[in-house]
Parts: sequence; structure tokens; C-alpha cells
Amino acid sequence: ARRGWIAGELAAMRVPDVSSLQIEPTRSPSVADACEHWRATRVDVAEATRVLHRVALGRVLPILGDRRLDQLTIDDINAVVVELARTGRKRETIRKSVKYLAAVLEENGVEPNPARDKRVRLPHAEPVELEPPTSEHIEAVIRLLPPAYRLPLLWLDWSGARVSAVETVRVGDYDELARRVRLRASTTKTRAALWVELPDPLAEAIETALLPREDRDTAAPLFPGVSADRLRTAIARACKAAGVPVFSPHDLRHRRISLLHRQGRTWAEIGRLVGQRKLSVTADTYTHVLSDGRELDYATLASEIAGQ
Repeated sequence: ARRGWIAGELAAMRVPDVSSLQIEPTRSPSVADACEHWRATRVDVAEATRVLHRVALGRVLPILGDRRLDQLTIDDINAVVVELARTGRKRETIRKSVKYLAAVLEENGVEPNPARDKRVRLPHAEPVELEPPTSEHIEAVIRLLPPAYRLPLLWLDWSGARVSAVETVRVGDYDELARRVRLRASTTKTRAALWVELPDPLAEAIETALLPREDRDTAAPLFPGVSADRLRTAIARACKAAGVPVFSPHDLRHRRISLLHRQGRTWAEIGRLVGQRKLSVTADTYTHVLSDGRELDYATLASEIAGQ
């Protein structure tokens, strides 16, 4: 209709007065639409991170999903914090939701960004000092795990790898001659590949579990049938059955880094061995005073796994 009107004005040799046209201003997208679009564009992150984005922003949408981005204020962000705290969410959980909402607003050019304002107040929480499990506790738990989960637990304890590695490492990532496992760059959080050298008992347990070389599928999982969630649940159940404090697979990463520090490794070496970029995080977050600095009895545990 506008084009026809302009064509008519030009045909009548008049300069069209476009100021008389009523042009509807572009509406700011809703928080829900903006979050969905932002998540869809994050092809630069791993699937586990995409799931984290979905869950964290999913806590915000019931509260602010229908609001327009250009209508958001600091009070709205604080209202999210208050509501999430009221429903029992922990401080770190709330912080992640606010953090990813801030990223969505930033992507859409919202300035000033209310989710990054210093007046946004997170709930107070006393810091909890994590205490990695002792070797005695781990050995008690591993013997109560279903057989499929015992070797992955040993692997995580030795490597200090993130728990997602039990899903992403493949048969083709195992170097049998050098007895080491490769964590491919596409599967690591830092997007840097690294090799994990294995002690002989652990390497022998892995080789025993593999098919003959001519029958191996290099694309098959090195730990078939094991997922991070299933391993986490199995460990929690075994902890209760053994009567030891419940620990998670990620606690083994804290334990390995603390052991490496106790053994005199430099922060740079530790960061390279476990795949951490920020050495300050390695030192301040993952290093603990251990009540037990003993390594697991890998030879005994591996032989038990091989004979299970």
C-alpha cells in the first residue's frame, strides 16, 4: 500500500511526504523470545553447556518471560533473585541464572544492562569448604558399585578429568602402545587437547575390557553404557551403602588436583595435566588440605575389576 501511494505521488510529479506515513516502531522482543534466540546461536559451546543455559534461563522465564527487554529494570532482576531464593534455590544457582540473563541482554544491546548492575543483590551464603573423599572411602565405594561403573571411577580418580569425559572418550582415543588416553579438543571445556598417562594396572584393566584389536570400533565409547548422571547416582547410592560421606564424581577432580599439589607439582603443570586454563582457580578453588594423601591401590582394584 505504501509503495502504491508513493508511485502515485511520483506519477503526479509530487515529492512524496513520507513523514505522513504511520510507521509502527519496532517492538523489543520478549525475554522468552530473546533467550530462545540466544540459546539457538550458541553453537560455540558443548552440548552440556547448552543444557546448562537452558536450565538456568528456564528458572527466569516463569517470572520475566512475557516482559519486553526494553522494559526490564534493576527491580525486575532483584525480583527474580527474591523469588528464586524464596523457592529454595541456592546462591550459586541464582547467580548462574542472572549471569546468563545478563548475557542475553548484552547480546540484544540493552544498555545499561540491569542484570549487571551492582545493585543486584544475591542471597548471603556461607562458603562451604569441600573435603575430597579419602582413598579408603573411594575403595569402599568402588567395591559396591555395579561392575560397569568401577573402571570409569578409577579413570576419573587418576585423570582428574571432568565427569563428562566418561561419555566423550572413545576407544580410538586410547593409545595402547604408550598406555595413555587422549581427551580431544572438541570434548574439553578449554578446547585444548591433552593426554592422560595411565599407570600400568589401570591401562591393563582398560585393555582387558576392550575387544580384540581387529574387532574394535574406534568410534565406540571407551566406557560403554555409562553416563555422567548414572555414575553420579550410582556413587551416591554406594556411599550410603558403605556408610561413608557422599561424594560426587567432580569431587575426584578436586582430590586429584590436591594430590598433585601435595606431590610438589607446579600450578602450571597441574593446569596442563587436568586441563585448566586459569591457574588461580586451580590454586584457590580446587586445591585442599587432604586428610589422606594416599593413592588408591590401583593394582588390587584393577585386578578385581578384571576378574569381576
